[in-house]
Amino acid sequence: MNTAPDTLYAVGNHIAHITINRPDVYNAFRARTCEELIAAFDRASWDRSVAVVVLGGAGDRAFCTGGDQKAHADAGDSYGGRGTIGLPVEHLHSAIRDCPKPVIARVQGFAIGGGNVLAALCDLTIASEKAVFGQVGPKMGSVDPGFGTAYLARIVGEKKAREMWYLCRRYSAAEALAMGLVNVVVPHDELDAEVARWCTELAQRSPTAIAIAKKSFNADSEHQRGIGALGMQSVALYYATDESKEGGNAQREKRAPRFYPDTKDG
Repeated sequence: MNTAPDTLYAVGNHIAHITINRPDVYNAFRARTCEELIAAFDRASWDRSVAVVVLGGAGDRAFCTGGDQKAHADAGDSYGGRGTIGLPVEHLHSAIRDCPKPVIARVQGFAIGGGNVLAALCDLTIASEKAVFGQVGPKMGSVDPGFGTAYLARIVGEKKAREMWYLCRRYSAAEALAMGLVNVVVPHDELDAEVARWCTELAQRSPTAIAIAKKSFNADSEHQRGIGALGMQSVALYYATDESKEGGNAQREKRAPRFYPDTKDG
């Protein structure tokens, strides 16, 4: 049995590094992962020695690729944990927003689905030129009805956000930079050095002033938390439908989904 933690936590030089530690599944998260991430953000939030939090993914392939579909299937109609859908993603999103420290997403590879949402929610996003961004929900019988849609539209604009969600395309780091989804793109081997430079600069700023600024930024979009909570209730009902289950089944069976009755193979 694998007893390794789903997340890693380390503090040094006023930086808290929170790392999703599931590289074998492209750092997809399950209920346990979310719980550990929530606890890590809570820990970093109230550590007075921490100036900045860096959220990353283990390995070289992925930052995060959203919910682990195998864990979802193994748990039946839910992931088996707390939260409206059995996976406390709304609690995790709130933990990132409520953390009074600036949170940097360190994106070295795939930031897909729920991983794309996490990168968008972080205060700042620093990406390797190898990073890839995108949404997959409507292909998989899923959707994020809260920050992952409405807040994304604030970042990249309504037209681009709708394109990302409706078409489920993938976008290069350069394209993500052009649409405002990331702050900077650097050569892959310079990613950690660039993250360290930003962290050093942030550590020289007043932590109270930054905390107030972050709360002020969040206040403008805080209503989306309530709307998202209502949306999650809808998603919980949606996950129980044959349509939603077809998306997950198709992905696991490596075939195109058949969402419409007249869809034919071939």
